[in-house]
Amino acid sequence: MQATETQAMAIIWRRSAAYLLTATVLYAVTVSLGLAAARTNGFDLSGTLVPRGQIHHGGPPRDGIPAIDNPNFVRVDGAAFMAEADRVLGMYRNGIAKAYPVRILDYHEIVNDKFGEEAIVVSFCPLCGTGMAFSAKVGGTIHSFGVSGLLYNSDVLLYDRETESLWSQIMGKAISGKMRGTRLRQVALTHTSWRDWRERHPKTLVLSTDTGHRRDYSRSPYVGYEKTSRVFFPVNNKNPKYHPKEMVMGLKIGEQAKVYPFAELSKGPAVVNDRFAGRLLTIEFDARNRSGRIVDEHGKEIPSTIAYWFAWVAFHPDTEVYEAGGG
Repeated sequence: MQATETQAMAIIWRRSAAYLLTATVLYAVTVSLGLAAARTNGFDLSGTLVPRGQIHHGGPPRDGIPAIDNPNFVRVDGAAFMAEADRVLGMYRNGIAKAYPVRILDYHEIVNDKFGEEAIVVSFCPLCGTGMAFSAKVGGTIHSFGVSGLLYNSDVLLYDRETESLWSQIMGKAISGKMRGTRLRQVALTHTSWRDWRERHPKTLVLSTDTGHRRDYSRSPYVGYEKTSRVFFPVNNKNPKYHPKEMVMGLKIGEQAKVYPFAELSKGPAVVNDRFAGRLLTIEFDARNRSGRIVDEHGKEIPSTIAYWFAWVAFHPDTEVYEAGGG
């Protein structure tokens, strides 16, 4: 009898130990998966077009930086909160002029908007200094975008709410999910001062501080960032030719890239004629308002991107670089 009880106790103990071990393993796996999901903000990063290890958590959770989905606008006489030197992203499209103050975009990064019946997504990455706009219509479907909270090359990764694919802003391409490899169509946008935009478009609408979110839009969360050489997140390629935060105007035609540093444009005339990728281009630089645009041989503006030098080079390591007096 004693032996039978001892054997029974041994069996119970072994089963209990096995159960505890299994429970411990399952708990560890669950915690690990939870941490992994937290690090990716719940996005599936399998099969990404860029190395998974180069996608970094920016700090906020998904939608922790809330996109503006129902933007409110005021007219010029209602924009007393704007100062002359304030930076704006300006768009004139379908006969409508709109200004998106960077002081608001610093807190939201994405505005899902419309110009008439045309759906447009306006994006701004404070870490890269990049303001870019795209058609929100992809493959015949209008997409709505949010801020993933993830970064690639220190640049914001947008996500579309319809498929939860991740999109690189500077690449203008989906790097994961159902839309992987699909490109967004970039549209022309002006990164300039409020003074300049208002003078050119006196009837412009201005994105209102009435965003539906409580933020102090009079204070920037990135004070001094543009003056320091520090880049907060890892990037693939670095080039010491210019200060990391030197402002540049970048252009892509097909797979070829060229960049026009403001430091170089400041040395020459306000208008520069150039030939790139078989095209005749005119670069118009506005030193006073730290702005510019690029038009083709027919006078049509080509979408370009004003960015920090480090950001452009991170994505375009083989870019051509315009140098004043370089022929």
